[in-house]
Amino acid sequence: MANLKQIAAELSLSVTTVSRALKDGPEVQPSTIARVKEAAKRVGYLPNHHGRALKTGRTLTLTAVLPMETRDHLSDLLKLPLIEGMTLAARQAGYSLSIYSTTPDDDPVESVQRQLQARSTDGLIITRLVSGDPRVKLLLDQRMPFVAFGRTDLDTAYPYVDVDNEQIAYEATRRLMDKGCRRIALQLLVPEDQASAMRLSGYARAMAEAGIPIDQSLIGHGMFTMESSAAWFDRLLACSDPPTGLACANELGLLGALHALGKRGLAPGSDVHIVTRDSTRLARFLPAKIEVHYVDMAAVGRKLVEVLESRIINPLGPVETILLKGEFDPGE
Repeated sequence: MANLKQIAAELSLSVTTVSRALKDGPEVQPSTIARVKEAAKRVGYLPNHHGRALKTGRTLTLTAVLPMETRDHLSDLLKLPLIEGMTLAARQAGYSLSIYSTTPDDDPVESVQRQLQARSTDGLIITRLVSGDPRVKLLLDQRMPFVAFGRTDLDTAYPYVDVDNEQIAYEATRRLMDKGCRRIALQLLVPEDQASAMRLSGYARAMAEAGIPIDQSLIGHGMFTMESSAAWFDRLLACSDPPTGLACANELGLLGALHALGKRGLAPGSDVHIVTRDSTRLARFLPAKIEVHYVDMAAVGRKLVEVLESRIINPLGPVETILLKGEFDPGE
């Protein structure tokens, strides 16, 4: 494999100039940078990241800690746009992205501690935050650059990128009310998840503004696989006073609800109105009238990497926080 000396000899340049040109050094002429990069590409030169890490103390690797849904593999497909966005943004910034997969039974704090002990990454992306999430304080205390996908209720500043789940649930509930719905069911993920707490807050705010008391029997918690969603919603439809509206947690919750409606010969958009959050654009291909809040998870992934890179470059700089909105699609 070609090295810097070979490229330098071919172009009659010093090794230092070649090295600086490959890093877009401002002291190197643009024409020289172009010549060096063209030669490096032609001979298949790859930088020695391990050697650079030994010299600088950096690994040029970012690590995303992602829980995998081992009990429902289809759920993991919903993470692909997020992974794609993080991967492309990391590559553009000169990093490799490492995915550290955990199972639902793994201790989230221990997973982060293992990453700290390994010292194999320049920064961490943590997900699925819970109330008072101890990982945030741990990473701040250890001075490890990180960014959270989501928020927690700690009284301290930390970098995060989040989706405005409260506003999404609020708007979904209001739109169902505009359709004449008063019995509105709400899908939430596990109660400990802060995203669920925000969704419940938005739902409660909309109900309070409309003067409609909350019926706790219409609020469901779970991971909402297709099977669990179908079973939960079918139980609600069997009640003497069934829901006329449904705010789905995600695409899998939507598919389960549609299955329950189909079993009973009910039609979405007429018998029961539905608004769902969608991160894959799956809902637009279903033969049903469904209103959608689309969340661009690839954009979320890009923002996570951008914020993390900023923390790595300037760990004492302003703490960046980003809240992204959902894009509403009323359906056809």
